[in-house]
Amino acid sequence: MKRLWSRLGVRAASVTLLLAGLVGGVYLGQNQDIQQQSAEAKLVVQANADEIQLLKARAADHAAARAYRSQAEDAAAAKAASEAKVAAGKARTLEKKAIAEEKAEKEAEAARKAEETGGPVAYTGPIPASCDEYSGSRKIGCALTLEAGFGLDQFPCLDKLWKKESGWNYKATNRSSGAYGIPQALPGTKMASAGSDWKTNPATQIKWGLGYIKGRYDTPCGAWSHSQNVGWY
Repeated sequence: MKRLWSRLGVRAASVTLLLAGLVGGVYLGQNQDIQQQSAEAKLVVQANADEIQLLKARAADHAAARAYRSQAEDAAAAKAASEAKVAAGKARTLEKKAIAEEKAEKEAEAARKAEETGGPVAYTGPIPASCDEYSGSRKIGCALTLEAGFGLDQFPCLDKLWKKESGWNYKATNRSSGAYGIPQALPGTKMASAGSDWKTNPATQIKWGLGYIKGRYDTPCGAWSHSQNVGWY
């Protein structure tokens, strides 16, 4: 009887151990599955992190490339603008030079014709409408008075002054003193500072005369007042 119970006990223990082993195996298998899933999840997370870092690096590279292109474009635009400004300045300089040369050629041609015909050099400058009431050298004088920076109210004084001095005759000569031209420069060669055609060009004489008046009397009316007081200016 004891042997029977003993055998039954051994068998029961064996069954218990077997069941425990089965349960433990199942647990171990489940634990391994969980561990494997966890490892796979970690790998996925790591892969996602690496991909995100790669995307960030690529985005940074693209941003740097865009910034470089933008800087290069700005530098190219600034260089082009600078070159265009220099070219425009050169063009303006050449244009002014061409205009000055053309004007000089016209004046030289007019002076040559004046010498050939014995007449005055024709005036080619602009005449304001406010000077239309005058004619001949007086009209030129009115225009040049305004050009010199004097007001229109100063021209009547200049008109009286040079009527008295020369009658606005560009060839007027004072035989006793040698004074010459519309402003009666003494000597007449002084007017060469305003132009080589001072003998035949009323405008050259007038420009010189206005400069003389401005430097000595400030205004034509100042010169006229002095002339009235002492008889000369």
